[in-house]
Amino acid sequence: MPNKILIVDDEPFNLDLLEQELMEYEYVIERAVDGVDALEKTESFSPDLILLDYMMPKMSGLEVVKQLRKNEKHKGIPVILLTAKATLEDKIAGLDAGADDYVTKPFDSFELLARVRAMLRIKELHDQLDEWNRTLAEKVKQQVDELQRMNRLKRYLAPQIAETILADDENLLKTHRREITAVFLDLRGFTPFSDSAEPEEVMEVLHSYHAEMGKLIFKFEGTLERFVGDGIVIIFNDPIRYDDHCQKAVHMALEMRDRVKELRVAWSKQGYDLDLGVGLAAGYATLGTIGFEGRMDYGTVGNLPNLAARLCAEAKGGQILTDQKTMSKIEDLFESESLAELQLKGISRPVVAYNIVKAK
Repeated sequence: MPNKILIVDDEPFNLDLLEQELMEYEYVIERAVDGVDALEKTESFSPDLILLDYMMPKMSGLEVVKQLRKNEKHKGIPVILLTAKATLEDKIAGLDAGADDYVTKPFDSFELLARVRAMLRIKELHDQLDEWNRTLAEKVKQQVDELQRMNRLKRYLAPQIAETILADDENLLKTHRREITAVFLDLRGFTPFSDSAEPEEVMEVLHSYHAEMGKLIFKFEGTLERFVGDGIVIIFNDPIRYDDHCQKAVHMALEMRDRVKELRVAWSKQGYDLDLGVGLAAGYATLGTIGFEGRMDYGTVGNLPNLAARLCAEAKGGQILTDQKTMSKIEDLFESESLAELQLKGISRPVVAYNIVKAK
């Protein structure tokens, strides 16, 4: 595309002369007859270069340059001042005002054209640099957005799952219905402990407990739905699907029980009587992001999470309770003991419960 040059002079003869010199090189030329006209033509014409007379009515060339340099859109347009004022002070004033070059009248055509070509080369390089900067800024923004998305996902997903979602599509987190395994766990004896212990002691216990449970959640590729004090809610088979999601959940719960046994050794030495209770249930639930822009969580809605929570509330220390429907899916893989029917809050029918003891 030909370069566009705006020539500005209040003398028609000078405009004709400049246009004649430039037309030979297939530049696209626009004229302006004073400083005000120059600013208006700059807005409409968007030139690649301005040849600007120093002394003009209405607005001088110096003032035009100053106005251009204040305009974010046009401040990068190179300007060559053309003037009969040839003193060193005049040149300095023009350059300090923002002009890029200074040619005195009468000018040599070859010199003027050489300076025009030089300014256009510089403009082209500046345009390339601006484009590179825009591209770089876009890439940086994309990377920052990616990191922010990753950090949001890592709040409730194992790192490898978060990376899978980012590589695929965050639409996986939109509201949907799916078969999952829900796991609720909390510490037996935590309420009386927190009532009697110092806040620092409570936080220390929670820190060690959450850290160890978190490692196992990530190990078995569960989705951390939320922490509720000493309570932890985990789901399996969403947003990433696993055919053996129920098995994964039970294996995780068994390892959690064993890990808490190890933690209890240290806790008991400090006089803390704490143990783990787990409720586990498999079935269909509605899942998706819950909250508002800037503060979103990923959660489940339906009877299934409520069943797992109520089973957890009934579990004694060291027990992993599940219902008959869930047990039927895993009975060939895990040993269990049948318990009495439980009347659970919020569930109309009695629930036949099982305590999962170990893997076969």
